[in-house]
Order: sequence, then structure tokens, then C-alpha cells
Amino acid sequence: MSRPSKNIAFKIGDTVVYPSHGVGQITAEEIQVVAGCEMPLYVISFVKDKMILRVPKSRAIKTGLRHLTSSSDFEEAISVLKQKAKATKGMWSKRAQEYEQKINSGNIIRIAEVLRDLHKNVGEADRSYSERVIYEAALERLSNEYAASIGLEKDDAHAKLIELLDYYKI
Repeated sequence: MSRPSKNIAFKIGDTVVYPSHGVGQITAEEIQVVAGCEMPLYVISFVKDKMILRVPKSRAIKTGLRHLTSSSDFEEAISVLKQKAKATKGMWSKRAQEYEQKINSGNIIRIAEVLRDLHKNVGEADRSYSERVIYEAALERLSNEYAASIGLEKDDAHAKLIELLDYYKI
């Protein structure tokens, strides 16, 4: 996956990804005075969560704010979904922590890995609540960005990803 450039510029109306919240839209730029200093901010709206986030422009890249993923990077994520799920080893609590870190990284390849690895247990009665929650979070993040990137409705993107996962489920 390509590395973000230090000179990435965002503008009002851009659809962006904030790692720990997913897909949002820059709705404004504003200046707030903090401790006597003016701080320029991006105002990002996450409609689904009914949330507004203000990110200092000087820290936007460091926080992981980025434009939507390119189609070539999505092709790589799709190829990850087609791979065989990794064998699960170790305690669930440690794996759950690793999965959450991958989801919150905002990296679609890592999110695809979580989705692929947890999809194998979909529909099993002994699946834990936390596993379902993590799986749904990964599916939500990936399908939201997939939909925004290729201009699909979120439900259609969700269905396409599930269909792909079911087809390659081993």
C-alpha cells in the first residue's frame, strides 16, 4: 500500500478516512484559538455516527488522515480476502487486541486480513460476542471505504464483500 506524502492537501468536500472512525467528509476548515495560539483545523463529519471531528491541519498526516484508497490498493485488499484464513493460535484476548489494532490502523489491507480471518466462523453458534463485534467493525470499515471509492451504495459494497468471502471460504 502506498505511503502517504507529507504534502497531502485536503480541501472542503473531500471524502477522507480517519483511522479510528472510518470514512468521513471534510465539511469545513476553521481556526480555533488554543492557549493563545491560532490553530487551523479540518472539520470532518461522519454522518453514520452523527459525529464531528476537528483535526489540527499540522497533525492531519500524523493522525493517519488520508484520502480514499486507490483501486489498485483495493485490488490488493480483495486478493487478501481470497486467501485462506490464518490459523488461530493463542488466547482470544491477545488476538482480539491485535485485530482491533489492525482495524484502527485504517490500513485496508490489515482490515481485510481481520475480515478474512474472522469470516471463517460466521454462522457458528459458539462464536463469542466480542468476535462478532470485531468482525462487524472490520466489515463496516472495509465496505464503507469500498462503497465510497467505487461509487456504490454501502449495502451493495457490503453484499459484494460477503459474497466474495463466502465464495473463497475454506
